[in-house]
Amino acid sequence: MPRQKDLKRLVRARMKKTGEAYTTARSQILKKPKSKPSARVVAALHSARKQDYAALAGMSDASIKAKTGCDWEKWVKSLDYYGADKMPHGKIVELVSKKYKVADWWSQTVTVGYERIKGLRARGQRRDGSYEATKSRTFEVPVTTLFDAFAEKSVRDRWLNGPVKVRTATAPKSIRLGLADGGILAVGFLPKGKGKSSVAVSQAKLPDRETAERLKVYWSERLDALREVLAGPRG
Repeated sequence: MPRQKDLKRLVRARMKKTGEAYTTARSQILKKPKSKPSARVVAALHSARKQDYAALAGMSDASIKAKTGCDWEKWVKSLDYYGADKMPHGKIVELVSKKYKVADWWSQTVTVGYERIKGLRARGQRRDGSYEATKSRTFEVPVTTLFDAFAEKSVRDRWLNGPVKVRTATAPKSIRLGLADGGILAVGFLPKGKGKSSVAVSQAKLPDRETAERLKVYWSERLDALREVLAGPRG
């Protein structure tokens, strides 16, 4: 608690001096202290920074480290070194993938988390200012079975409403579906071992947060329906 009070005191002092909003002032203090603080304040800043990074990124340090070998603080430091906050999204993904040998899906996860931490996008928002709705789920089926549930019309029609067109597909890793409303659903698949696999769906270029939240609920319901289909006999 004393550490958080020290941090808040620094934030309020900066707000008074610069006229910045609380979140902006706090971000700047966490990013680069202007003077050499006491050991107590350093500890407070370090603790708050680690907590903030995970919260802003939307994923715990433990989870991202387990999949990529680095926690959020290390990712921020590494990507800042290459000036990633000035790069477009695709270039950051490429940097994470090629330089640090991170799998495609997790390169995207690191990049989105980094962009959120750096204030380049809000939760659910893309770099161009539009929003996206994302959902993921793990199923008790092999990844090929999960992929087929999206790729095969006979299976897909049992859990996904409305006409859908397969635009591109790379079995069993990814697929892009054209939706009835003109939207595009990007889908990624990952094997989890022991007959399990996960899917992550993303619908982008949404006009506002409300639309994104509504579609997150919709895709959660559709994935629930998919679970029921996969749990029953196929055919």
